Amino acid sequence: MAVQTVEERIRAALGRIRDGSGADVVSSGVVQTIEAEGGNVHIRIALGENDPPALADTLRYVALGVAGVDEVAVDLDTAAPAAPRRAVGSTRRRTLPVVGPDGGPVSAQPGTVPRAKPTPQKVASRRPEEAEPLEGVRHVIAVSSGKGGVGKSTVASNLAAAWAAAGHRVGILDADIYGPDIPTMFGVSDKPRMEDDLVIPLEAHGVKIMSLGLLVDEDTPAIWRGPIVMGIMRQFIRQVNWGELDYLIVDLPPGTGDAQLSLVQLVQVSGAVMVTTPQDVAVGGVLKGIRMFETVDIPVIGVVENMSGFVAPDTGVRYDIFGSGGGQGLAASLELPFLGFVPLGMAVREEGDRGTPTVVGRPDSPEGQALRSVAEGAREQVEALSTKD
Repeated sequence: MAVQTVEERIRAALGRIRDGSGADVVSSGVVQTIEAEGGNVHIRIALGENDPPALADTLRYVALGVAGVDEVAVDLDTAAPAAPRRAVGSTRRRTLPVVGPDGGPVSAQPGTVPRAKPTPQKVASRRPEEAEPLEGVRHVIAVSSGKGGVGKSTVASNLAAAWAAAGHRVGILDADIYGPDIPTMFGVSDKPRMEDDLVIPLEAHGVKIMSLGLLVDEDTPAIWRGPIVMGIMRQFIRQVNWGELDYLIVDLPPGTGDAQLSLVQLVQVSGAVMVTTPQDVAVGGVLKGIRMFETVDIPVIGVVENMSGFVAPDTGVRYDIFGSGGGQGLAASLELPFLGFVPLGMAVREEGDRGTPTVVGRPDSPEGQALRSVAEGAREQVEALSTKD
């Protein structure tokens, strides 16, 4: 059997990715040329008008996962009619240990960060449908947004708490490693313990919880690049004893970067809930996120419009501080389920600071009722998708 060249391996890996028309990016002509010199690779692409911008990043990171590749640069073809000339960027593979403040792995001392094991090449380059299911977990649900500050973690924590209150077995993985808020929202701060080389997640309000925020000091910054992010994601998914769960919610960082791609390559994802606020800048960001999930064949469960109107408690007058209807309009334009509006109010802030999800602490508040309705709608969509499969 002939040994494949680096270019051939890259072409085979990229051939598993689909463009905006549904064809693979190699046969459709999105990938124009692949040049490799040693471990340095240059890929020239031509994006069509229906191709999401995130496709360039997807191609870069998949190529980076191919054996023998150290650095990848992706450029748009200057002759491509659908896009102006611009450099998409480059990424370098680096071997950096992820350690806690004392320099040791999590098993060495409670409260330290797990040392990120090297991610196997076959994991880093595989397509999402080749990802393995997570043993004991029926559904892995991603909660994502296009930008920060839209209440993504609030929605994720209340989805988890609402499903747990309804009698389902639920876990939540705080994958927003740059801003892990889930421990605060659930009121937990203890360090997880180890048992049989697995991390035992904490539990609050009936939900199993794992977060980088439980392993590092609150003021410790996360300054990590792509390969390290994938290593952390792999450990949080595969080296945590999640047990038997109906739903594992993954609270992703904003945007369409390393954590999102790592998740869909590491584990089978049932679908994604997209969170936005009504204003255009947030809606535009979540559209990019939706296109990213479409690119990697992950169904979008639905769109949530958060911070949708504020009703003054003293007058009852409604103020659309961030506008209205942006998320609903986006869902309608893309023919996606709209899961509901969540108003801007004091209950979410007060209960979140108290460490109690709103659906538990203030279930009868307008925000609590809205979040319960969103949770039920999302669950129905997940089960409907499962039935189709």
